[in-house]
Amino acid sequence: MHEFNCDVLLGLLPDELGGCRVLDLGCGEGIVARAVAARGASVVGIDPSPRMIEHARAAGSGSSGGPGGPGGPGSVVYAVDDGCVLSTVAADSVDWVTAGLCLNNVPDLDAALAAVRRVLTARGALAFTVPHPCFEAPHAAWTPATDRPPRRVVGDYLAEGFWRSDNPEGARRAGNRHRTLSTYLTALVRHGFAVESVAEPPPDDRVVAAQPRRAELPPFLAVRARRA
Repeated sequence: MHEFNCDVLLGLLPDELGGCRVLDLGCGEGIVARAVAARGASVVGIDPSPRMIEHARAAGSGSSGGPGGPGGPGSVVYAVDDGCVLSTVAADSVDWVTAGLCLNNVPDLDAALAAVRRVLTARGALAFTVPHPCFEAPHAAWTPATDRPPRRVVGDYLAEGFWRSDNPEGARRAGNRHRTLSTYLTALVRHGFAVESVAEPPPDDRVVAAQPRRAELPPFLAVRARRA
């Protein structure tokens, strides 16, 4: 699923990113940051978890830059930072911000979007994915097994806020902040972004093989918005 998410996010970006400065928000172990760097960008990956930053650095950054600033083209450096503040990132310093399965974890969406807008250049853009709000709402479930294919039960779609799945094998067992589609999109507009692309990519063969019930459901919502 992480590989598919990375592919979806890359689909929102130009194929060639040489000369671009990119901030990967909530970089985790660095899968997106490394893929973006492979397109020629100078990337800074930030995550609030020191342990995740350690994993990302151990996976290799391809950079000789310091922890607080970008290295050369096609490189990644990492730093511990709060995505709602971005204290290590200068204003007007990056051309793109990527956020793969990250904004659904920040406690304050408004603060995160304000911080992202601050660090973007005048025509910079944000590309992000979140678990699809319609199908990963609190208490979403599957219909019981019958002679018909299982169907997704939406759950408490309007119940915004933190929730944790009680399914020990569920993707949301660690917790997730549910927000509606309208909350994400209107927050972008409120913070001075122009929405350029909204996509609901169907699952690829890897996802369907691992989770056959999701064959007809988009796992993620993918959005690109430019600083207006």
